[in-house]
Amino acid sequence: MNSSKNMKIPISTNPSKEEESLFKGSAMTKKGAYAALSYMFCAVLLVLFNKAALSSYGFPCANVITLFQMMCSCAILYTMRRLKIIHFTAGESWAVSDNTTSLVPFNTLLNTLPLALSYLLYMLASMESVRGVNVPMYTTLRRTTVVFTMIVEYLLTRRKYSYNVVGSVALIVLGAFVAGARDLSFDSYGYAIVFIANITTAIYLATIARIGRSSGLNSFGLMWCNGIICGPVLLFWTYIRGDLEITFNFPHLYAPGFQAVILLSCVMAFFLNYSIFLNTTLNSALTQTMCGNLKDIFTVGLGWLIFGGLPFDALNIIGQLLGFVGSGSYAYCKLNGK
Repeated sequence: MNSSKNMKIPISTNPSKEEESLFKGSAMTKKGAYAALSYMFCAVLLVLFNKAALSSYGFPCANVITLFQMMCSCAILYTMRRLKIIHFTAGESWAVSDNTTSLVPFNTLLNTLPLALSYLLYMLASMESVRGVNVPMYTTLRRTTVVFTMIVEYLLTRRKYSYNVVGSVALIVLGAFVAGARDLSFDSYGYAIVFIANITTAIYLATIARIGRSSGLNSFGLMWCNGIICGPVLLFWTYIRGDLEITFNFPHLYAPGFQAVILLSCVMAFFLNYSIFLNTTLNSALTQTMCGNLKDIFTVGLGWLIFGGLPFDALNIIGQLLGFVGSGSYAYCKLNGK
């Protein structure tokens, strides 16, 4: 019992105003900075593991990987909760939680339905957007998510940003279009699906921030509700599409290397989802989106070194640099409270 009390896993979705800032005058706490860095680290590794499974081994069912990741996440959360390593609600005591028959009250579960639905829309739209456009166009258009995130946050919470932050966002969007200028062949269906994916991503991140502060659940509780609501829906979806049958007949299913990649992908997805919830609730949905743009630079570099096949030209490099400068400018504004 004492060991569980001494565990200091960051789970709060309501950061205290008295938390220590990263440095004097900073608008970001140390915990918020660690959450942002953790997200970028996990995101880069997860992309590499997924790339290995989908490209190096030729696994055709991305939705099945997502299902495996969701099942693994729920299993880890359930085990940690039963072992009294984590709580699901803010300020929960073990004496109270031991007397409950369910890990999360049913009413609380219902309150998280908007989060689960937004996640499903985000996931399905993101999968379809990858199918409909080429990689340079996809990367270019997806970086405009920051604009949609700012709009959704304003509509939901009336949150406004300074001219410095808006300028940083504009620089990132400009860099994205410069980087993909040679590949912007107009495709109305592809453009529409990617912009729908951007909107659903922005809604999902804004919903995390809003429900995380109103539901009483911490990051682990939000992840648990998300998993047990979305898991059965995704299982049914992969079944009717025939993805499960394809998976059972996959020739490398029992190959040790493929299984290791899938296992690492599932474990890393758990930490990634946790860091997304933590980063969004401790900082903001826009900060989470900006971290996503910043990690793209490292993902592109490592992906080119490990997997190859990425064409670089002058416009591409200039666009990437503009995006990096924009992300750095936003980080400076955030850290200095501008």
